[in-house]
Amino acid sequence: MNTLLKIQKRHTHHLITKCIISSLPVTLLVACANLPTAQHQPVQEKASNTLLVYGGPILTMEGMQPTYVEALLIQAGHIQFSGKLEQARKMAPQAQQLNLEQRTVIPGIIDAHSHANSVGLQQTVANLYPPPDGAVTDINSLIVAMKSWQQQNPEFIQATSGWIMGNGYDDAQLKEKRHPTATELDQISKDQPVLILHQSGHLASVNHKALEILNINAKTPNPSGGVIRRINNSMEPNGVLEESVVFSAMMQAFKNVPPDVMQKMALTAIQTYIQNGYTTVQEGRADAGTSELWRNLAKQGKLPIDLVSYPDIINEKAYMLKHGTSRNYDHHFRIGGVKISLDGSPQGKTAWLTQPYLIPPEGKPKSYSGYPAFPENKTVQDAINLAFEHKWQILAHANGDAAIDQYLNDIDTATKHYPKLDRRNVIIHAQTMREDQLDKAKALELIPSFFSLHTYYWGDWHREETLGVERANRISPTGSALRKGILFTEHHDAPVIPPRSMMTLDTTVNRVTRSGKILGAEQRVSPYIALKSLTDWAAYQYFEENSKGTLSKGKLADFVILSDNPLTIPSNKIKDIQILATYKEGQQVYQNPSLKDLELKTSP
Repeated sequence: MNTLLKIQKRHTHHLITKCIISSLPVTLLVACANLPTAQHQPVQEKASNTLLVYGGPILTMEGMQPTYVEALLIQAGHIQFSGKLEQARKMAPQAQQLNLEQRTVIPGIIDAHSHANSVGLQQTVANLYPPPDGAVTDINSLIVAMKSWQQQNPEFIQATSGWIMGNGYDDAQLKEKRHPTATELDQISKDQPVLILHQSGHLASVNHKALEILNINAKTPNPSGGVIRRINNSMEPNGVLEESVVFSAMMQAFKNVPPDVMQKMALTAIQTYIQNGYTTVQEGRADAGTSELWRNLAKQGKLPIDLVSYPDIINEKAYMLKHGTSRNYDHHFRIGGVKISLDGSPQGKTAWLTQPYLIPPEGKPKSYSGYPAFPENKTVQDAINLAFEHKWQILAHANGDAAIDQYLNDIDTATKHYPKLDRRNVIIHAQTMREDQLDKAKALELIPSFFSLHTYYWGDWHREETLGVERANRISPTGSALRKGILFTEHHDAPVIPPRSMMTLDTTVNRVTRSGKILGAEQRVSPYIALKSLTDWAAYQYFEENSKGTLSKGKLADFVILSDNPLTIPSNKIKDIQILATYKEGQQVYQNPSLKDLELKTSP
């Protein structure tokens, strides 16, 4: 029997009930109900502190079919009642009231994977995104945008010891269809270092001053897991950097940035997530400094939503051995597990594939198929073994199917040598995942977290440039996963793409490219299933299904008010749904400015 969610008996204080719900073409096993961990005082006794939410569709996300309730009663940050309005009023006649006025409520959206601190960077440096997220369409407009930002941000440039930075350019969308060179970036400055991050986050371009500071020249060899691109028929660097070289450059640029500047960027990121309906977010590849930054902000009471950090297991082994992981939040912060990155990005042509790229990068042979982050597999196996030994959940960045093979094989090896536990290890991106790999992932109880936003942002690029039609159609194979009964989540990988929750939902449902083509119609899923991947199933990925993901009695009162119901609005309009308000544990943490003149407020 195919099962979508296999919930095993665990040593926990929660009682999980199970139900089998038929959904063609597979029979799906899902968690249907959770009993609260403790008895709460009668709602009537605390009515003045109780919030009644009613007056619109309240989509609970329980089960495999849409379920609505008329009302929620919220008290002490938790849902005390979910059901009929009449019953709710009888239980708490003096409750404060939130009339939705026919707007839709869904559970708080859970970020299955992103890089929260880097979202702050994206919001701070020059915006080099192409439309619809920016206005850069060619190298000239990129240079203009950088110069404009440079003039307006002298204090930040000073904080980074003179680095002039931008984020989000995409060679696939530039008129020139290539990366800017060091010589071109010299137009911005010859005296100060210039660094622009590719939208994938896996490549960058720098000017000659930056190359000088980074000690990169004709004699500099490619480091392990990275590439310094060269001028044709020369060893001279052309300014384009890949993978590990990019990360080293970023560390150089930020090594002397004052703590208050870093904190400001981090809090800017949190506000961006909240405005998009997120109540739980992720720091998806943290160094020790970034984890401690979030921990300190949490202790200061500055985190209004939950943040889960996943330190890099290769670079932060000592940090993890010291701090370990926790299932419990401390002022909205916890370390949830570890991250390992096994390859690059398909759009940047650094993902590790089993078959060559359709059109290889400049200077590469037709046989080029990307490369692993760690040429020695022992490094990866040792890291996975360490995680298994210490019971750390593993999130593995694996875009290319060769990288996915590596992860599956190493997980399989570790599984044979360590006790069987409910580990919920994750394949991040899983972009080119084959059918046989989905089967093996299911057998190993792995969770694929897909990146369906690629279908819009790079779908045409994958068809014509990187993968060809057949492989491109299978990018982020959500349909295949569902048919096989595999629980999956969806993410935006911000700042690769801004954390736009409704755009994430839209692309999971529609898979329409920039040019209007449907990319792999058989991989589309319904709006309800897509929303499950952002709520209920994402909570499961975090081991938080007993407290989040559905609007069920006893769970945290994390919810979002939407302008429209994503299940009933025409599917091509999902991306236009507005986040009107975000609530964390019953407290409003965001309200859309458009609601100023509307009565979307609590009243006795």
